[in-house]
Amino acid sequence: MKTYLTIWFNSEGSKVSYISERLLSLGFQPLTGAYDYVYDWGNNTTVEEAIWFGDKIQETLKGTGVFFRIETI
Repeated sequence: MKTYLTIWFNSEGSKVSYISERLLSLGFQPLTGAYDYVYDWGNNTTVEEAIWFGDKIQETLKGTGVFFRIETI
């Protein structure tokens, strides 16, 4: 399974490079195309783990002024 992440930045928020560093520390890899980052779970994961990871992403990005969207497939 993979979790895809899309980020929306604003001019009053944190720098793109700072956001990228934070996401890389969670294990995300940058992408080009429809999504900005991907997290590869390797094997299947549970819904509970995906929800926990969403919480972790929110904690990591809190206070940065960005919006995000995740999709786990």
